Amino acid sequence: MLTPKNTRQGQRARVAPAKGGASHSKTGRADRFKAWLLHHQITAVESLIRLLITPVQSLMTWLVVAIALVLPTSLYVGLENVKHLGSNVENTGQMSVFIHKRARPEAIEKLSKRLLTKSEVARVELMTPAAALDEFRQHSGFGNILDSLDNNPLPTVLLIDPALERADHETLARLQKAILEDPIVEEVSVDLKWVERLNQMMVFAQRLVLALGALLALGVLLVIGNTIRLAIESRRDEILVVKLVGGTNAFVRRPFLYTGIWYGLGGGCLAALILAAGEAWLAGPVSALAELYQSNFELQGLSWDASILMILTASGVGLMGAWLAVGRHLGQIEPK
Repeated sequence: MLTPKNTRQGQRARVAPAKGGASHSKTGRADRFKAWLLHHQITAVESLIRLLITPVQSLMTWLVVAIALVLPTSLYVGLENVKHLGSNVENTGQMSVFIHKRARPEAIEKLSKRLLTKSEVARVELMTPAAALDEFRQHSGFGNILDSLDNNPLPTVLLIDPALERADHETLARLQKAILEDPIVEEVSVDLKWVERLNQMMVFAQRLVLALGALLALGVLLVIGNTIRLAIESRRDEILVVKLVGGTNAFVRRPFLYTGIWYGLGGGCLAALILAAGEAWLAGPVSALAELYQSNFELQGLSWDASILMILTASGVGLMGAWLAVGRHLGQIEPK
């Protein structure tokens, strides 16, 4: 017969194994996690070694991936250089504000300061009639005729450089209308059509880069997927043996996923090298051409951040292509 004392002892006896079982369970989970992590490390290294054992085949795949990455990235770099060049070109969307001849200098200075307070305006330059006449004499070739004039027919002009990020058609049109309301302003000249054409060309180029990048990313996906499919077929017997001894699909899938990552990573690194070599090759002629136009423009290559992003994107595309190929073909290989 169990007494209360015996009952309490029995409860303590039953509790003790439970505590040991919980500790054992935690230890088991930790061991499983370490084994899982170790298998990932071993699989990643073995997958890379398999690619290096067949360097010609691997290099061809890396080159295909690199070329597919270089094409849209080159267009993106070119577009960024065009934007940078546009920011350095003088008189880009510049507005010329012609002042009445009878306007007082104080009123002109007040208008100039008021324009500088506007967020749409980056710079205001005052050109006096004498300075305008000298510039016209230098560029027109009619110096003798200008010297014969009794007085200077040119007015005072305010040259306004709009902020590049605000140099769109609507903003410049509103700014032009606001300036014309000032009583000392006679006329405001700005080539709005040229600015609108430039903005539309930029939008078209951006969409072209995105579309081309998406198409070539799909091509990389298919190339890596087909390569992984061939690798699966060449290792069919190995996969059957692993499944016969109890290997799960996740266990079998892992090496091929790492292979896809290595294909994407190698192609991304190779693309970055090709772009850097192209920049070094073109930098000299571009600088020489810019000097002929009295410009300090320098060719800008792909930044470190953009290069890392391109490599990571290529690795992700490689992983996705491998995942799709493995998911489709691995299920067809089952031991009978």
